[in-house]
Amino acid sequence: MKTAILLMAHGSRIPQANDAAREVAKMVQEMTGFEIVEVSFREMHEPNIQHGIDACVNRGAERILLMPYFLFMGAHVLHDLPEEIEAAQKRHPGLVMEMGPHLGVHRKLAEVESERIGEALDSLGWR
Repeated sequence: MKTAILLMAHGSRIPQANDAAREVAKMVQEMTGFEIVEVSFREMHEPNIQHGIDACVNRGAERILLMPYFLFMGAHVLHDLPEEIEAAQKRHPGLVMEMGPHLGVHRKLAEVESERIGEALDSLGWR
């Protein structure tokens, strides 16, 4: 079965924030080797999650791993994203869709934050 990865981000009125999610999706594609990696947005920007799912299907996906690009467990992760998947399942009854975990607490996130702290300290001349 052809598998797609769909990153589901919040979305922002600020285009650069949405572009950052697209850049992460490109990096994920390079790192994982999956042919189909799409990004979608829950609010305020296109493609919305339904269009992201449709894009995966249009590229030949038979199953989709939907990954919440959300740091914390909240209403979107707990309720809204599963509702989006349920709605898409009605349009694509034969499509296999599963949601993976949100980013949450992970050592690699702490590593990234530590690197950013170092960059800030250096740019401020504080070390």
